[in-house]
Amino acid sequence: MKRRLLAIALLACAFPATAQTPAPTAPAAKPAPAPDYNAGGLPRTPSYGTIEGQPVDARPFEKKRDTRQFAEQTRAPYRKSTDFKVEVLTDKLSAAWAVAHLPDGKYLITERLPGQFRLLDKGNLSAPLTGLDGLKIGTPMMALLDVVLDPEFAKNRTIFFTYTEYHDRTIGNTSIARAVLDVNSNSIRDVKVLLKTNPFLPNDQTLSMGTKTGGRIAIGKDGFLYVSIGDRDNAGTRPWGVAQVNDTHLGKVVRITKDGAPAPGNPFIGVAGALPEIWAIGFRSQEGLAFDPKGTLWQTEHGPRGGDELNIIERGKNYGWPIISHGIDYRGGDIAEGEVVKAGMEQPAYYWSPSVAVAGLAFYTGKSSAWKDSVFIGLLNGRGVSRLKLVNNKVVEEEVMLTDRKARIRDVRMGNDGSILVVTDSGGTAMSVSPPATGQLLKLTPAR
Repeated sequence: MKRRLLAIALLACAFPATAQTPAPTAPAAKPAPAPDYNAGGLPRTPSYGTIEGQPVDARPFEKKRDTRQFAEQTRAPYRKSTDFKVEVLTDKLSAAWAVAHLPDGKYLITERLPGQFRLLDKGNLSAPLTGLDGLKIGTPMMALLDVVLDPEFAKNRTIFFTYTEYHDRTIGNTSIARAVLDVNSNSIRDVKVLLKTNPFLPNDQTLSMGTKTGGRIAIGKDGFLYVSIGDRDNAGTRPWGVAQVNDTHLGKVVRITKDGAPAPGNPFIGVAGALPEIWAIGFRSQEGLAFDPKGTLWQTEHGPRGGDELNIIERGKNYGWPIISHGIDYRGGDIAEGEVVKAGMEQPAYYWSPSVAVAGLAFYTGKSSAWKDSVFIGLLNGRGVSRLKLVNNKVVEEEVMLTDRKARIRDVRMGNDGSILVVTDSGGTAMSVSPPATGQLLKLTPAR
């Protein structure tokens, strides 16, 4: 406890707010200039440019002293890849968070709050699956987050998922569980909680704040579960220092076995005062986690105002939050000492400023030559899907898709048939117990 209080004292620093002046209007042929900001300090959705060789976002960086550390770290040139067909598989989802494509062609979908699984089969959306009652506390209610299939799902029907307990307007920290999916009875069974993260409750216990849950799951070639856990800070001017303290899971990526034990080879096993499940540290609000075809783990992470990140996640490394950031506080001041770089802390492979609120991501593994070597990333505030082409783990081009739909994109996955699956979010920026049932599951098929 003393170490955590010391970390908080060293890391937290408040700065006076500064006014933002709208940028002058740019010529119509160029990408849109920086818009003004609303009272909450949140940037409006950008107007994306589509001029070959120029960045898709021409707005000024939020952090005036920002410096990219290598040429490809931000503002990659625009390049159109190919036309694509969009098919709406359903438009009746309530704050959907994740989708898994089953071998038989059905889709297993999570809806955040109230947490429930739904099955989609040829356009028909099932009633909520039964079997979650044992995880609901109090009200009873829970918030359901990610879901992934076991690599041996065709044989064992096992799924892994994340959730948060919710009671009396308090959202608990992220937990990890597994279960068996029974499609015939529209249920899950044999539910086992693998890990409840520490501490049980976050820093901020209100509905609208402190919802940086993380909760994305990726299964490695080693067979272990990699799970992102957000720092649960309330987004104020004094960042909570838990991401740099190893006696908590907050602000970390954890790595566990399929039975919930710390995975062998974790870097902090045997280190006094450190939790053995921790794989990497120094994160804020991780919204996407996925392995590329070569087995490298990538993560998307929300910055504050600016500084949204795409990171390569490696064993035992420190990714800097809240000591370094390419963003600023929502009210305009620097975070901590305003540093962008610090020895011993990792830089993002790519970052966005102003923020676009990056979400789920998927690496393309289909047959399209136009989408080869691409990663697709959902954008919540950015209201689209960003396609980044990677060469030697560097971003060499960017294209923003689906902007005409003006939808918040929560998740992106590869479909079994080589398509890209996209989940839109009907839930808004704050959690609600009654989100509208207007979310969609989209299927994107490239023309070439």
